[in-house]
Amino acid sequence: MEGSWRGRRVLVTGGAGFLGSALCHALGAAGAEVVALDALLPGTGARRANLEGSGVRLAEGDLRDIELDGLAEGLDVLFNMAGQTSHAGSMADPFTDLAINGHAQLRLIAALRRGSPRARVVHASTRQFYGRPQMLPVPESHPIVPPDANGISKFAAEQYWLLETRVHRRPVAALRLTNCYGPRMRVMDARQTFLGIWVRRVLEGEPFEVWGGAQLRDFSYADDVVAAFMAVAEALESRPEEVAGRAFNIGGDAPISLQALGDAMVTAAGEGRYVLRDFPAERASIDIGSYHADDRAFRALTGWAPSVPLAQGLRRTVDWFRPRLSDYLSDAS
Repeated sequence: MEGSWRGRRVLVTGGAGFLGSALCHALGAAGAEVVALDALLPGTGARRANLEGSGVRLAEGDLRDIELDGLAEGLDVLFNMAGQTSHAGSMADPFTDLAINGHAQLRLIAALRRGSPRARVVHASTRQFYGRPQMLPVPESHPIVPPDANGISKFAAEQYWLLETRVHRRPVAALRLTNCYGPRMRVMDARQTFLGIWVRRVLEGEPFEVWGGAQLRDFSYADDVVAAFMAVAEALESRPEEVAGRAFNIGGDAPISLQALGDAMVTAAGEGRYVLRDFPAERASIDIGSYHADDRAFRALTGWAPSVPLAQGLRRTVDWFRPRLSDYLSDAS
């Protein structure tokens, strides 16, 4: 893997965030020349400290208005991790949600056409726009029925990028992610993932809340997600005819109920407790019920498979945050 990345010029948007920074660390270790672009906005979980030790250069700026031509010039690969991900936030302010996930993406596409017309692109997408599953596991062919404004804007962003393959022959692939977790994720609240606030409550000695409890979910540890992004970028170079222009589901370990996940969290941490609650009304209206991904297409094409079991991933996550929790309890970037 190191040989295929050494000296490659890579831009990672959203590079100071949870998954973006994990990707930056892996790319830096593999010898790539990486720039991380991030607006470091409050509420996103992005912070400069996430990139410490990565050897990556951070460019601070917002895709909605930053001058992109210099950053988008001469690239080999773009990993497009930037986006607005808050489901409740998108319902409260759909205009900002669309500006980040729609207009800003078009600005980046235009800049990349000018500066790096042959660069490969891997776009971080989401399973959210499938809506409430009509079948399990959920395949890529599942109907698109977004349950919230964020699902609509994220689907638009994905399709803008895949259009680049159909019209401009750019090698692009999108990965539709499920629930991702691991070191550097946002833990001060549940804006990005409920697992984050669970970790915080456990380490603070407070009970965490499990809403519902019977819903099934699959979970992807950050290292496995990073491996998937790098694998598809490599496949876009070696086998573009099989990969370009496609969106792939990325799952994780076997699906688990949220109540069983609560038990697994307590076991992994060696401490903690939870209480079962009904869904809050404002979240119940956009909850999709049970979900787990059918990602056989991606596994068959790339040979990728998750390598970190859920119990091990939860233990690694809690152990990573244990000495660092106070550093992650504010939006200070």
